[in-house]
Amino acid sequence: MGPQLDDLRDEVLRGLAKKAKELPCKLFYDQRGSALFDQICQLDEYYLTRTETAIMQQNAAEMAALIGERCVLIEYGSGSSSKIRLLLDHLREPLAYIPIDLAKDQLLRSASAIAAAYPRLNVLPICADYTQPVVPPSLAEVTARRVAFFPGSTIGNFHPHEAEGFLRRVRDLVGRQGGLLIGVDLKKDPRVLHAAYNDSAGVTAEFNLNILAHINSRFGSDFRLDQFAHRARYNERLGRIEMDLISLADQVVRIGETMIPFKAGEPILTEVSYKYDLDQFATLAERAGFGVQRVWTDSAQLFSVQYLVPH
Repeated sequence: MGPQLDDLRDEVLRGLAKKAKELPCKLFYDQRGSALFDQICQLDEYYLTRTETAIMQQNAAEMAALIGERCVLIEYGSGSSSKIRLLLDHLREPLAYIPIDLAKDQLLRSASAIAAAYPRLNVLPICADYTQPVVPPSLAEVTARRVAFFPGSTIGNFHPHEAEGFLRRVRDLVGRQGGLLIGVDLKKDPRVLHAAYNDSAGVTAEFNLNILAHINSRFGSDFRLDQFAHRARYNERLGRIEMDLISLADQVVRIGETMIPFKAGEPILTEVSYKYDLDQFATLAERAGFGVQRVWTDSAQLFSVQYLVPH
């Protein structure tokens, strides 16, 4: 069962009641949002997916060796489950794959495709909000080593204190003998970052606006998408991309019985994406109870894939 509708609605209302309005970025990923994000991942400007995939293709055998044989893989934000195949093709006798995602339809399609491609693998999808504690299904192989997989630099969508809390929950789940393979975007030329989040085809803008369409369909609100505009910019002081929707006019939006006023030019923060240098992320991981065992990067140092182990 997915997250409760009332809880999500309350989260939306709390965010919009703040002085600096915000929306939870997990609501990007309805069926249309997931499809738009897949399009973003193919864009020339969006280096993240292309670079992370290349790192994994080049180093999958070494990653699999570190993970070890007969493990249980738990993927947070599994999406189309494409990158997990790079690991599954090299792992020795993995026992189970547990994909966790909020977009139920895509989750079930992807899990079914993985189960068909790897018939000896036990595939156990969970539709859940992984920003909250998630308990995986009971497994017959209770002593199996658990390894989490969190690709795509999605860790950057958490504020640092939230990222630390999330990593602590992962550490508790995998246990002292487990591990975490994680994608971490690196600090770089702000011009590269600007292009990645403001693509020339406008797909990211469409993706950003779709969060309002999702809220309309899910909660019966009356956002007018033509009255909001996409904006993404790099905040160098905080080391993060900030993605907003800007109100183009003074207006009032209704969500159920609640009326939300907007002033012209007022932003709604829809996503942050923190960028780290290697030392910064190692310090964050250390605070959460992990040590960095291995780091793989591309030649341009745009992106990293890191293997963390509990200490």
